[in-house]
Amino acid sequence: MSISDLFDSGFKERNKGHFSAIVRVAMENGHISTEEKSFLDKLAKQLEISKDEYQEILDNPTKYPVNPPYLYARRLERLYDLSKMVYADNILGPKQKEILTRFALALGFTPGNVTLIIDKALSLQVMNVDLETFVYEMEHMNR
Repeated sequence: MSISDLFDSGFKERNKGHFSAIVRVAMENGHISTEEKSFLDKLAKQLEISKDEYQEILDNPTKYPVNPPYLYARRLERLYDLSKMVYADNILGPKQKEILTRFALALGFTPGNVTLIIDKALSLQVMNVDLETFVYEMEHMNR
C-alpha cells in the first residue's frame, strides 16, 4: 500500500466519521425530514460517500467515530454542517442544543466556551448564513 493510499484511506474514514455524526443528529428525533435528507444527499456527494457507504451509515451511524480536525477552521466547517442539520427543521430547543453541544465537544471545542460557540452557531443558522460567513463570524466573535 502506498503513502497516497494511506492518506486517501484516512481521509475517507474521517469523512465517514463526520457524515455519520451528522446522520446521528438527523436521526435524533426518530426520523429524517425531507430537508435533512436533501442535505444528507448533498453532503454525501461532497464527502465522496458512496451509495453503499451511505446506506451502511444510515443503518449504523455509530460505527464511525467523530474525528476532530486539527485546524480550527476545519472544526468550524464541521460545526457549520452539524448546526445546519440541527436547525434543518427550523425548530430549536434544549434537545437540539444538547446534541450540538455533545458533537462540538467531540470536535474539540472546550467546555469553557462551548455554550457561547453553540449559541453563536445557531444564531448564524437562524440568519441562514453561508459557510464562508459562518467561519468568518465564528473566528471573529471574541474580537
